Amino acid sequence: MRTRQILCPTDFSETASHALGYAMEMARHYEVGIRLLHVIDKPFGDKHTRVLSVTSEELATRLGGEAAEKMQKLIDDLDTEVKIEVLIRHGHATKQILDAAKEINAGMIVMASHGYTGLSHFLHPNVAEAIAGGAECPVLVVK
Repeated sequence: MRTRQILCPTDFSETASHALGYAMEMARHYEVGIRLLHVIDKPFGDKHTRVLSVTSEELATRLGGEAAEKMQKLIDDLDTEVKIEVLIRHGHATKQILDAAKEINAGMIVMASHGYTGLSHFLHPNVAEAIAGGAECPVLVVK
C-alpha cells in the first residue's frame, strides 16, 4: 500500500465525493497518487426505453464526453498536492473496477457504499460488496 496508487471509483455523487476525501487523506499520508475511475455502463431503465435517434456508439461517445467534463471539474476543485490520474471506462462497474485495480496494482480501493446521482447503480451497495469480496488489495467502503 505504501508505494502503490489508490484507486477511487466515482459516480460524481456526494457520497463518492466523501470517499474521494478519504482517498486524498490516505494519498497524502502515504505519499502516493490516486487513480480516479468512472465507469460508464450501458444505459437502461425507463428513461432509456424510448427509441433513440443516435447510435449506441454516438451515445457512448456523448456519455464519455460528459464524464470527462465532470472529471475535469472535479479535479480542478481538488488539492494539487496529490498526483491524480483519471480513467474512464465502459462496461460493468464491478468488473471494470476490479480490472483497473489489478492493472495498476492498486495499493487500496477507496469507494462509496452507494451513489445518489448520475449512474446510481454504479456504486450501489452490491457493487461495493462485490469489490470488497473480489479485490486483491484492501478496500475502504465509505458511507
